[in-house]
Amino acid sequence: MNCAITEESPYLLLFRSLSRIPLFHYLLFLFLSILLFIYLFLEIHFPKADPISLTFNPNSDLCHFIVSKCRLLHGRYFPTFWLSSPHLQTAFLSLFGNSPRFSYKRNLFQATDGGTIALDWLMHSDVVEGISQVVNDSTPGSDRTPIAIVVPGLTSDSTAAYIKHLAFRLAKEGWNVVVSNHRGLGGISLTSDCFYNAGWTVDLRKVIDHIHSQFPEAPLFAVGTSIGANVLVKYLGEDGPNTPLIGATAVCSPWDLLICDRFINRRLVQKLYDRVLTVGLQGYAQLHHSIISRIADWEGIKKSRSVREFDNYATRLVGKFETTDTYYRHSSSAQFVGNVAIPLLCISALDDPVCTREAIPWDECRGNKNIVLATTTHGGHLAYYEGITATSMWWVRAVQEYFEVLLSSPFADRRQETQIVPEPLECSIDQGPFVVDTGEDGMIAAAATEVETRRADAEQENTARTEKTSYHPPKDNNPQGYNSLLGPLKKRVDQLSRYSRKSIWLLAYIAIVTTWPLLGPALLLSIKKRFRRLVQK
Repeated sequence: MNCAITEESPYLLLFRSLSRIPLFHYLLFLFLSILLFIYLFLEIHFPKADPISLTFNPNSDLCHFIVSKCRLLHGRYFPTFWLSSPHLQTAFLSLFGNSPRFSYKRNLFQATDGGTIALDWLMHSDVVEGISQVVNDSTPGSDRTPIAIVVPGLTSDSTAAYIKHLAFRLAKEGWNVVVSNHRGLGGISLTSDCFYNAGWTVDLRKVIDHIHSQFPEAPLFAVGTSIGANVLVKYLGEDGPNTPLIGATAVCSPWDLLICDRFINRRLVQKLYDRVLTVGLQGYAQLHHSIISRIADWEGIKKSRSVREFDNYATRLVGKFETTDTYYRHSSSAQFVGNVAIPLLCISALDDPVCTREAIPWDECRGNKNIVLATTTHGGHLAYYEGITATSMWWVRAVQEYFEVLLSSPFADRRQETQIVPEPLECSIDQGPFVVDTGEDGMIAAAATEVETRRADAEQENTARTEKTSYHPPKDNNPQGYNSLLGPLKKRVDQLSRYSRKSIWLLAYIAIVTTWPLLGPALLLSIKKRFRRLVQK
């Protein structure tokens, strides 16, 4: 009797097995997969208070003074727990913001080429008395109240949430704040054949000079955000000690536009930011169609799908640059960091989804005695929300504290002493304030440890003593020229001698360690022979 053996397809057996699994398990697996995708895509992290990493020149009295006095800079940043992602922070800032409600007083500034710039003022008296309103009138008074000039980011104006957070806090603490809107923004039409770009410092220079002429007795400070920070740092590097500003802050600066352009086209989530920024630029161009269509490639602007394409068809042509890369290289502020000659605080988040940490000029900031670079592990782009309700922004508080410390410091009076000319970068092997931070993506970035913060507290007394003696005139009969030459010379000789002593001890240690395998046995043998002779005697 023959038995017929029938073989079933393995796929059919697999299908029957899978069909016996309850539907609920499939739904649970799908739900967990979506959660994992969101976790990885949004780069969600466990909320914790991370320390602020500081990078500055260890030989700078100014930086040691600032760091020792600014409590927030040597503290920790704890993000809002339900915004524990750079993308959630940035998206919340753009969509909601939780900004305070107030209105500005508007003053229109006319540039020499016919362009119009809207200067939106928020006075301290307006916040205290609650009488703020929008008016097209000149700013009242000419007092000594400190003034903070704010430079917004790309396609942003004075109504942006982060700008209003900053303006309201400074005005509440006793400052007069003026937001310098870019050309064509703030509800003002383009009135000349020119619009702003990432390296356009002409308008900022004219606005600062204009405000300084109106308020010659008022201390001037400036805050740049995102592209505005790039413009501000580039301006400071171009003008050096000739700027009337007392101090400045650059928040979430792109630093190197070419690196940021490569970064923003690297991953899917960054490409979404690129697309959003492009739509904003196209909206800006549409508002001023009559002028931009005449001075740029309008068909190319409409077809642009990235910021780079928009810059190629519009910004490059208006700025008369040969290529887009040429525009990016020319406009990047990283190459101007070394020439900054006033106190500058730079704030950047290492998880910034728009301005990558790969572009941060670590060595240039450390080499300039006027710059303190504060980096945080988290924060997003211009967000830094903190608290359960996300109504406060950490960087806004840090800027306000830094300005207050600088305003009350001996370094505020720049007429007494011109701060810094950047020194050549020195080897920091024996100083040891830096470590190497390797990210999850394999990129290596320098990160400062908290050694500088602890050292600032220890040397605060020496710094104060140096400040007291540095302004005293010489009491001898020698000409002042000799003293101005001998002072820096003596300081350098002392530094060289100190480094020489360190080098000598380091060389001696290396020599002992490397020659001990050879000299050690011979030395021990010699000691044993002498000991035997003493015993025999």
